[in-house]
Amino acid sequence: MLSALRKVVQEVNAAASLEQALWLIVERVRAEMNTQVCSIYLLDTASQRYILMATEGLNRESVGRVSLAPGEGLVGLVARREEPLNLDDAESHPQYRYFPETGEERFRSFLGTPIIHLGKVLGVLVVQQVEERRFDESEESFLVTLSAQLAAVIAHAEATGSLDQVTLHGYRPPQASFIGVCGAQGVAVGEVAVIYPAADLYGVPLARTDDIEAELGHFNAALCRVRRDLQDLSEQLQHRLREEERALFDVYLGMLTDSALGGEIVNRIVSESLQARSALAKVILEHVRTFESMDDSYLRERATDVRDLGLRVLAALDQQHERAKRIDYPASTILVAEELTASMLGEVPEDRLVGLISVRGSSSSHVAILARAMGIPTVMGAVDLPYQQLDGRHIVLDAYRGRVYTNPSAELVHQFEEIWREEQQFSREYHALTPLPSETLDGKHLPLWVNTGLMTDVVRSLDRGAEGVGLYRTEISFLLRDRFPSEEEQRNAYREQLTAFAPRPVTMRTLDIGGDKSLPYFPITEDNPFLGWRGIRVSLDHPEIFLVQVRAMLKASEDLNNLRIMLPMISSVPELEQALRLIQRAWRELLEEGYNIQLPQLGAMIEVPAALFQSRELARRVDFLSVGTNDLTQYLLAVDRNNPRVAGLYDSFHPAVLRALVRIVEDVHAEGRTVSVCGEMAGDPGAAVLLMAMGYDVLSMNANNLPKVKSVIRKLQMSDARKLLVEVMAMQDARAIGKHIFDTLTGLGVNPRLLHSKTDA
Repeated sequence: MLSALRKVVQEVNAAASLEQALWLIVERVRAEMNTQVCSIYLLDTASQRYILMATEGLNRESVGRVSLAPGEGLVGLVARREEPLNLDDAESHPQYRYFPETGEERFRSFLGTPIIHLGKVLGVLVVQQVEERRFDESEESFLVTLSAQLAAVIAHAEATGSLDQVTLHGYRPPQASFIGVCGAQGVAVGEVAVIYPAADLYGVPLARTDDIEAELGHFNAALCRVRRDLQDLSEQLQHRLREEERALFDVYLGMLTDSALGGEIVNRIVSESLQARSALAKVILEHVRTFESMDDSYLRERATDVRDLGLRVLAALDQQHERAKRIDYPASTILVAEELTASMLGEVPEDRLVGLISVRGSSSSHVAILARAMGIPTVMGAVDLPYQQLDGRHIVLDAYRGRVYTNPSAELVHQFEEIWREEQQFSREYHALTPLPSETLDGKHLPLWVNTGLMTDVVRSLDRGAEGVGLYRTEISFLLRDRFPSEEEQRNAYREQLTAFAPRPVTMRTLDIGGDKSLPYFPITEDNPFLGWRGIRVSLDHPEIFLVQVRAMLKASEDLNNLRIMLPMISSVPELEQALRLIQRAWRELLEEGYNIQLPQLGAMIEVPAALFQSRELARRVDFLSVGTNDLTQYLLAVDRNNPRVAGLYDSFHPAVLRALVRIVEDVHAEGRTVSVCGEMAGDPGAAVLLMAMGYDVLSMNANNLPKVKSVIRKLQMSDARKLLVEVMAMQDARAIGKHIFDTLTGLGVNPRLLHSKTDA
C-alpha cells in the first residue's frame, strides 16, 4: 500500500496543471484498486456545489455537467458528514441519486472519501464496482489515506491554477492563498515586481587562463564597482534607517576584503590559473553549500548573503548589472524574490515600495529586521508561492497573518484597501492622541509603553506618546554583528536608548537567544530549540557574556537612572537567584571602580508554565514581573504558532490563557509588586481591555499599535472593561470570546477596524 501511495502522489505532484492532476488521480487509483470506476468531485466556490471533474469508468461527457449540493446524493452526503461512506448496494441507500448522463446505474458498490485540507472539504474521491459487495477494510483504508495525501496536492494545484484564472468545465478554483510567516506587520494591495539575480553562479563553467594579471584586474574592477553600489544603496537608505541598521552593508563590504571572500577568490585565480568568473563561482558556491548544510537556521540564512554578494560581483564581471536592474517599478510595488536580500531594498524608490515577499527566509533574516525598521509589510518563507508566475499581477499581502492572496476577489481587494486606508487615516490622526493621557472615561490611567530593539523605533515610539520602554530587545544588536559586541560597544548602544527616553523608564531584557534566534558566531543546534538552551539558561552557562552585558547596561545608566533590567525565560527560583547574584556582583565591581551608579529595578519574565505557578515566589525576589504572552500562550497550548499546520490553534483568548493571566496578576499584587504585559496581547486593543480589567499595571507593545490601544481605552469606562472580563471568563470557546469582545466594544462606540488586525508586539 505504501509503495502504491508513494507512486500515485509522486506522479500527481509532477502534473503540469490541475486538470492533468485530476485525470492522473482517477486513472492511477482505478488501476491500483482494481475497480471499474474512479471519480473526483470538487467544490466550486462560486456555486457551492460539488462538480464531477474527472472520471475513469463513467461517461466522460458527464464531466462538468453533473454537480451536487452538500448533502445531496451519496457524494454530497460524504462531503457533509466529512467521513467515508462504504456501501455494497448504493441504489438502496435513501440518499442515492441517479444521473442518467453518467451511466452509473450499472455500478452497485460505492466507496467515497472526503478530500480535506486544513479542515475544509475540497471534494470527494469515489470508487465503484459492478458487483454488489462491500469494499474491505484494507481498500477503504487505502482510499482514506490516499485522499489525505492528495488533499495538499490538489489544494496547491488549485491555487497555482487560479493564477491564470483557469476555468475547467465551468468550475472555478477557490481564491489562492499562500502561507508564510510575518516578517514585518501591515497590509498591502499592489502589483508584483519579481526580481531575479542578475547572473547565475551555477551556470559558470570552470575555465582557466594564461593571463592571470588580466583576470586579477577584471576581478578588482568588479569588486570596486560592487563596493560603490553597496555604498550607494546604504546612502539611499540613510534617511530610512539608523546607522545601527545600515551597519549590515558594512558587513557586506567587509566580506569583499582581501582577508575574506575577496582574498579567497584572488588566491584561486593565482594558484589554480582560473578565470575570475570561475574562481568567483567556485568560492561562493563552496561557502553557500557549507552554510546551507548547517543545522542552525540563522547560519543557513547567511547563505543568502554570500550568494547575493557573489551574484553582484558576477554581474559586474559580466557587465550585466545595470541591464538587470528594473526601472519600471509600479506605483504600488510588492517586491517578490526567491530570496530577498538587504541590498535589494534600496533599488525600489521609497514612494513606490508597499510590500515585500521572500519565498525563502524567516522572521530572523536580515531583510526582515530591516523591513521592520523601515515599516514595510513583509511576508517571509512563502515556500509554496509560484512566484515566477506573479510578475505584473495584482495581489493582496496580509503580513499580520503571514498570508499572500493571489488573483484576489474584488471583495477581498476592497476589504484590504479599506484596512489600508483605515491604517493610513489612523496614522495621520494619532498625532492628536499623543499629548492625551491613556485613561478611561472615568479617569483610570493605564501606562502604555513600547517594545523596541532598533534606534529606528525611538522616534516612532516617542511620536506616539510612549510613556516608557517595557521591552528593549538587546539581542538585535548581537544579531546584526559577526561577533559579540564589546562592553563599550554595548554601553554606547544602551546609552543611546536610555538617553532618548530619559527620564522615562527603559526595561532592558538581557540577551535572549536560542529558540528561533541564533547568533551566526554562536550557533545553537538542537532538535527542539524552543524547549532547549535559550534565554537565561545560556546567560547562566556563560557568565562571561552575561556580566559584560550587565556591566554595559549599568555603565550606560550613570546619571540617567532610568534603567530596569529584565531576565528572560525564568523557570525556577534558584535560576532567578543565581542571575540576581551576578547582577549584584557586576554592580559592586563598578562601584569599586569608581562609578556612581544606582542599582536599577530588577525584574523577570513569566513565559513558561513553571514561572506561572511560582509567580508569588518570584515576585518576592524582584521589583517587577512582566508576562511574555507570546511564549506563555505557545507553551500552555502546546502550539508552535510558526507552524502553519497548527498556527490556527494559537489563540490568546483561550480560556486557559485568560485564567493564567488572572492568576498571575493576583499573585504578584499580593506580594506588593507591579506586573506588566509585553507580549502581543498588549498590542491587541480587544485583549488590552481585558488586561486592564484584570489589573495589569503597564502594557508594552509595538509602537504602531500604541495609538490604537490608547484610542480604545479612552472610549470606555473602567466598569465596562470589568463587566466584559466577567462575561468572557465564564465562556469556554476562544472564538466565541473573540466575537463577544468585538461585539461588546463596537457596541460601546469603538471603531471596528481597530479590532480586526492581528498584532505581533
